[in-house]
Amino acid sequence: MSKTIASEIIQKYEPIEEAKKTHQMTIEGFIRYMNSDDCLLFKKGCAHVYHDMTHPLSDYFISTSHNTYLISGQLIGPSDLWGYASALVKGCRCLEIDCWNGSQNEPVVYHGHTLTSKILFKTVIQVINKYAFMASDYPVVLSLENHCSPQQQEIIANNLQSILGDTLLSDVLEKFPNELPSPEALKFKILVKNKKIGTIEETVERIGSDKHGQIVEYEEDEEDEDDEDDSKEHINSPIVKESKEKETRKVKIALELSDLVIYTKAERFKGFHHAQLYQKFNENNSIGELLARKLSKQKAREFISHTNSFITRIYPKATRTDSSNYIPQEFWNVGCQMVALNFQTPGLPMDLQNGKFLDNGGCGYLLKPEILRNPKLNFSPNEFKEYNPTTLSIRLISGFQLPLAYRNDPLVLIEIYGIPDDQTKQQTHAVRRNAFSPRWNETFTFTIHAPEMALVRFVAETQSTIGSNEFLGQYTLPLLCMDKGYRTIPLFSKTGDNLDPASLFVYVWYHE
Repeated sequence: MSKTIASEIIQKYEPIEEAKKTHQMTIEGFIRYMNSDDCLLFKKGCAHVYHDMTHPLSDYFISTSHNTYLISGQLIGPSDLWGYASALVKGCRCLEIDCWNGSQNEPVVYHGHTLTSKILFKTVIQVINKYAFMASDYPVVLSLENHCSPQQQEIIANNLQSILGDTLLSDVLEKFPNELPSPEALKFKILVKNKKIGTIEETVERIGSDKHGQIVEYEEDEEDEDDEDDSKEHINSPIVKESKEKETRKVKIALELSDLVIYTKAERFKGFHHAQLYQKFNENNSIGELLARKLSKQKAREFISHTNSFITRIYPKATRTDSSNYIPQEFWNVGCQMVALNFQTPGLPMDLQNGKFLDNGGCGYLLKPEILRNPKLNFSPNEFKEYNPTTLSIRLISGFQLPLAYRNDPLVLIEIYGIPDDQTKQQTHAVRRNAFSPRWNETFTFTIHAPEMALVRFVAETQSTIGSNEFLGQYTLPLLCMDKGYRTIPLFSKTGDNLDPASLFVYVWYHE
């Protein structure tokens, strides 16, 4: 540390004037400094947008929510506008809207064929319009799961245009006629993700024309995209090809709504080979978690090649009726851009989501590491050849004012999430009957093979003699956003609330 920096720290944190004048720091000043934002584990530089935001959209991880309108379970309970407001405030950039026919020609949003309550589509769009760019300037994608009649689809299109106005992207950007634009080029824009008829060129030709009442009909496989039984999905297997042909259904789309879809056309996933041959740059796939898991284990390189070119959204399996979440890391590992989670459900998956998207100023877009963008590197998370391992050491020194529990015997787990070879955890001993100022003074060392993919999670628990330990607080962040040296770690509750002043004190160092 230079004398100039030391002098600035003394001037900022030293409360005693005599010490300040002689450029010295008392214990009181030092404690103030160590408890300040200047000593947090999270790097200050990561709290601002610093990634290159000029790559095509497919080069980014995008913060994505599933069934955003739900605030509890998937079968009963309320649909609520707060789901959209709170997700946007957290930096979410892709929201899901399930649209159904409503009374008095007003489309409604709810989880179809369930007892969840209904909210008007237009009020959802009004809330999105209000909160869209509070946390981030970068584009918002509205992922419509559309079950409406052509007449109510026209109402949806009118609502989108009248409420969102110029923020709605309804035309091709001049510089991006046949490639995905960048987050930078789409700043303050809202994109519609929905089924689309025809090409972008045909859409552009129709701009300004009257499309009212114009309906296009086409056939698609019977099962619905978000309600399909994942267990019946296939991986281009010859067994499936021999089975009887799927029944098809006729789908009607209002041209007014179809033409609002530009760069985010929803297209059914028919396998990597099919996509390579036929999929257009503006077509996005949604893949259920079970099929995505099979593909990530059996065809990881092909999956990464696919996500190099096409935006891919992963959604939870239908049996997660309690709105539970999968671990998102396994799908980030193969470059999936939109890994959709139930934001209303606290726990490990949302800790990882929130921790990952702390990076890049919390703007909801993270440039994927080069190993997921450069096909020449031939990366697979499952067959990893070491090329850039990092040694991470963490000395867990002490804690401060940890939340009180039934037993106050705190310990800390340090968990690493990343490629399979990097998944590990270590823990301290339990300190007996001292949650106020426990001291551990234990050092843990990890070898991390893909540091650019790794998240580090600190979990404070209190040891239980019967059953599982009791959760006290946690903090998750990307490995490369960790500052070195003596650092303070804030702790957050299960629901994501800051437990200040509860914290951990550590010494961190890592090197390649």
